[in-house]
Amino acid sequence: MKTLIVEDKAYIRKALRNLLNLIDSKVEIIGECESVKEAVVVTNSCKPDLIFLDINLTDGSAFDFLDQTEHLDFKIIFITAYEEYALQALKIGAVDYILKPVDIKDLEIALQKVANLPIAEQKQQINNVKTIWNNEDSKLIISLHDSFQVIDLNELMYCETDKGYTTFFCNSGKKYLVSKTLKEFEKRLSEAHFIRPHQSFMVNLTYIDKYDKSGAIHLKNGKKIPVSSRKKEPFLAAFLNRNKS
Repeated sequence: MKTLIVEDKAYIRKALRNLLNLIDSKVEIIGECESVKEAVVVTNSCKPDLIFLDINLTDGSAFDFLDQTEHLDFKIIFITAYEEYALQALKIGAVDYILKPVDIKDLEIALQKVANLPIAEQKQQINNVKTIWNNEDSKLIISLHDSFQVIDLNELMYCETDKGYTTFFCNSGKKYLVSKTLKEFEKRLSEAHFIRPHQSFMVNLTYIDKYDKSGAIHLKNGKKIPVSSRKKEPFLAAFLNRNKS
């Protein structure tokens, strides 16, 4: 297979090339690229059979590259660091990927899988990943005991943590329990207009009906959530600012 390596870090490109040389395969490396722009030019002119494709490049993402490529008649093995969102998106899409630093056994398995996968099937898998990726700002992926669940943050009312577990409560009435603390989701949720008024809760500001001065939030579904004295001031600032806008 004519193979192109698209990765923005030179030492990873070198390591991958060395590992491919060690593996008894039909891989023929025809070039290396470190940016979306370079990869588009080389792919359109050289028409590789296989591309090792880094998720995050110097001038964009792997999906920017795919959008700009004329003919998607090649196999793809994604390369990613251990970034929770990227990795879970790849798992949900069921695409072939390898983690940095690249392990030779993982590389061999990925090559075997992609060699037997019809291009049409892989295109569908990549489209699944792309849909998730493009909706990153409004989606959260959580790991359940038997699956990965995509949650629309616009539909998520609040989260409650207890004894190392967190429950996600959605406007639809659905709820999901994960074996992680709320702290592990706090940064992501804070970026999506959630506030933490209490150590045990995180609330979507959109679903707050009112705040009573006794120290409780009333959600639009009737749920009451306490506001701790320590978090009262930052909560009120966020709540009042949100309602002004």
